[in-house]
Amino acid sequence: MSIDSLNLSYSSSSIPARQLPKEASMRLICLVLPLLVLAGCSSFRAAPEKVTPVPNDRLLAYQQPIKGGGQIAVDRDIGMLGGGCYLAFLIDRQVAARIGIGEAANFQVPPGARIVGIGIDEKDDSFCSKGHLHRELAIQLKEGETQHFRIVSEAKNGFGIQVDPR
Repeated sequence: MSIDSLNLSYSSSSIPARQLPKEASMRLICLVLPLLVLAGCSSFRAAPEKVTPVPNDRLLAYQQPIKGGGQIAVDRDIGMLGGGCYLAFLIDRQVAARIGIGEAANFQVPPGARIVGIGIDEKDDSFCSKGHLHRELAIQLKEGETQHFRIVSEAKNGFGIQVDPR
């Protein structure tokens, strides 16, 4: 038996017309799906009416007013990455709160040089606490000043903390 006798020729007319749209649909899905997945892992700012305060049992420090102090405000974006996990919000490398997606908190701190950051919530006994996360920003807080920060998640860089100019 020779290869010529098998009639393995290919032409577009040998494919039934009903299969072309299905193939085109599959190609489109294969091109678009990865982009949607990557976009789904990036976070976005919650609408003000959707932001909820961190519950008191997860506010662990810096809640008492300080005469002559300043305030640090933090919001965590909404997104798929780490959506079921709390993150530790740190002030001067001390856990100040365990914060979930779409939550916000305010902290009363003395003025001066401060370090704000995020890390793994070590009180979590699930898979979420098994990773490694350590992001910090050095800030200078003045008396009576409020500085705003935003916890974001991105497909490329993972979690981050950013100054939130309001």
